[in-house]
Amino acid sequence: MVTRIELEEALALLTGTVSPLGTETLPLAAALGRTLAADVTAPLDQPPFDRSPLDGYALRASDTAGASQDHPAVLAVVDTLYAGDQAKTPVGPGQAVRIMTGAMLPPGCDCVVAQEKTDRGNPVSVFTALEPFQNYICQGEDYQAGSPLLKADARLDAAALGVLASAGIAQVQVHRRPKVGLLTTGDEVAPPGVPLPPGKIYSSNQTLLAARLTELGFGAETAHRGDDPTAVAETMGELLADCDVLITTGGVSVGDKDIFHQALPLLGAERVFWRVLVKPGTPAMFSMYEGKPILSLSGNPFAAFTTFELLARPLLAALEGRPGLRSSCKAAILDTDFPKASPVRRFLRGRYEDGHVALPAGHSSGQLASLVGCNCLVELPAGSPPATAGQTVPVWLL
Repeated sequence: MVTRIELEEALALLTGTVSPLGTETLPLAAALGRTLAADVTAPLDQPPFDRSPLDGYALRASDTAGASQDHPAVLAVVDTLYAGDQAKTPVGPGQAVRIMTGAMLPPGCDCVVAQEKTDRGNPVSVFTALEPFQNYICQGEDYQAGSPLLKADARLDAAALGVLASAGIAQVQVHRRPKVGLLTTGDEVAPPGVPLPPGKIYSSNQTLLAARLTELGFGAETAHRGDDPTAVAETMGELLADCDVLITTGGVSVGDKDIFHQALPLLGAERVFWRVLVKPGTPAMFSMYEGKPILSLSGNPFAAFTTFELLARPLLAALEGRPGLRSSCKAAILDTDFPKASPVRRFLRGRYEDGHVALPAGHSSGQLASLVGCNCLVELPAGSPPATAGQTVPVWLL
């Protein structure tokens, strides 16, 4: 086991110890937010036929030469086509076909006149001249058979799923998403919704991290246990029997009730590292049990949140094979002073907008209210003096 390591070394151990969990095939209705496992090419042209973009008349542009309100082109209407009809009657010289939006264009035509530019009669009078292929959607205009639709590792949002459906694709191969266990610990916490006993505080970590997992696309199987190493070890085993990864909070520092130092050996887990050189959340611990990772975070709410963003997100990204899950980093101008020096690499909550970042009041690891409305973590390097407004800082977008 290694101790007191830099964040980058911790990330290398986290992501280098695990492998992606493989792939699965899902129907489109179940694939929203998932990550594509392989390139997808178009199996057909879209649209699969020439079609009309509007309600009007399909005709030959040459038959409308010189047409105007006073001198319309008069054409015989030889058929009517609705969306879904197969076009069979060709358009010959001096002829038109009544057509609706989305309908297949008949052979022989090369343009469509909007019905507003006609008298809608039979024969129909056309009051405007048209150019060849005016108001004409060609087969394959959106994409053509064999062309790339989506690349591997694309995140399947509504637009991507719509494109797949438009190509007639009903199911898709995606990276398997890890099942996450979330275990919070501590005798000192009570569940929300009950009278608060003296000396207790309400539990926030489980709600906070389970909600964050949901925001990132993961479900969580949750549990809470007091400061009993045996009970915690048993619960970890139960969660890991059904989950691919376990995240815990509390019990990782050096106090009398920091019970993961006993619970992990009772489980039979192997610790990989303990203590990362960041503030807050230094006591973060990483272990492996029967090939499954266990990431143990501080019990202080903001410390748990920070190390979740710094450590758990990259771990989950590696397990799913979703590089886009990892936080992106930008440079920003600090708009707020921070009065403390940072002997250890420090992360602060912040509000980033248009290249600037502002800090709220309240930065202790136990404070949670000041996190509301924040959308980034502000990084201050180890050994830096108090930060001043106007300096440039890295920000990690949440």
